Amino acid sequence: MAFAALAEAPLAPYARVKKYLRDGLASGRWAPGALMPSEAELVAVFGVSRMTVNRALRELRAEGLVDRSQGVGTFAAQLYRVSSTLTIRDLHEEIESRGHRHHAEVHLKREERAPRALAGRLGLAVGAPVFHSLIVHHDNGVPLQCADRYVNPACAPDYLSVDFTKTTPTHYLLEVAPLWEAQYTIEASAPTGREARLLGIGAGDACLVVVRRTVSRGVPITLARLVHPGSRYQLEGSFSP
Repeated sequence: MAFAALAEAPLAPYARVKKYLRDGLASGRWAPGALMPSEAELVAVFGVSRMTVNRALRELRAEGLVDRSQGVGTFAAQLYRVSSTLTIRDLHEEIESRGHRHHAEVHLKREERAPRALAGRLGLAVGAPVFHSLIVHHDNGVPLQCADRYVNPACAPDYLSVDFTKTTPTHYLLEVAPLWEAQYTIEASAPTGREARLLGIGAGDACLVVVRRTVSRGVPITLARLVHPGSRYQLEGSFSP
């Protein structure tokens, strides 16, 4: 098996192997389910020990990027498996996991023309069609999230025909356009006037605002502004050193 020449980089040996494989997966060198280079091939190409290669493959498997089968080989993971490692959860599932009732109100769902700033973020030409939705998600009848989302039509051509009172945009998009990466910012800020009205809060109330851009194999899928009333939402996680 031929391998592209690799530039020297100040990385640990296992990290060089891991980077090569990860970059190849990101660029689509190995399609989901495809057989990847064997440990023996990687040992020969990189001039490292089998233990070093094994560490790189173990870490990629832990990240959900590859599947390994004893005696068979290493395979590129299916894209839906990659998506799950990004921990972008469906809000409907989050609410129901607490034993609460979720319902959504769709306030806007239409095709628009992309202005310059938005077009750049979604990889579209200025004035190209873009899908726009504005949905408020409720937890036991209380507004919990205002989701203002723009979608690249090429990634989800049927987006506007979906009934988002029965499924969420996140659930639908993860099915039709499995993502490879997500970029996001989180800040505490006041809502816009429209967001405050939709969420039933004061114009000066603090909110947790997440702006998230998702990408599948280098093609932007969505740009979303997710606004949560600070008094009704907690950001939770865990850390192990």
